Amino acid sequence: MSENNYRRESQSLSMMYGTYADVLFVMFPFLVICMQRLWDGELAQVLLRPDFSIAAAILAGLAIGKFVLGLVSDKDLGRFKERIVFFIALTLFVVLGPAIILILSIVGDQEVPQFVAFVQPILLIVAISLYTTAITISNMLVQAGEEVTVTPDHDASARSGQELTPQHAPLAIPSRSNGGHGL
Repeated sequence: MSENNYRRESQSLSMMYGTYADVLFVMFPFLVICMQRLWDGELAQVLLRPDFSIAAAILAGLAIGKFVLGLVSDKDLGRFKERIVFFIALTLFVVLGPAIILILSIVGDQEVPQFVAFVQPILLIVAISLYTTAITISNMLVQAGEEVTVTPDHDASARSGQELTPQHAPLAIPSRSNGGHGL
């Protein structure tokens, strides 16, 4: 395995761990609520409470934030604009809207229909999936913007058969205006 493939695989694995750590941190308070309901003998009512819809709404909001981050990360990535906007609309339409409607309906004084026990877990799974997709897309777009910068020696190295490595702009450090005397 080449060094470049190893670095990409390692980066992908780190991204996956970070993504699921975020999901676990979001889900932690809801785990505590479920454990308290289990202690009180009300575990059967967990799926008829708005907890899973709240978690899905939080994850949908985080996903939209990541999609927007990918959208504004680099001006040269305009060709992906429509795809990112599609995923933002999909997140709003499939997860955030239904989650908010379910939260408001469940909190109301009416009897909660039994289908809510099936819809909420599905909504949460879709929210987790969209959040992981958002992180993946955002990171791919940021990495695509950083990959190759054309430098003046680009043509010369391409003609000589040398492998191109990413060239970063040098760090511009301002000089001191006090002539180097004192701190």
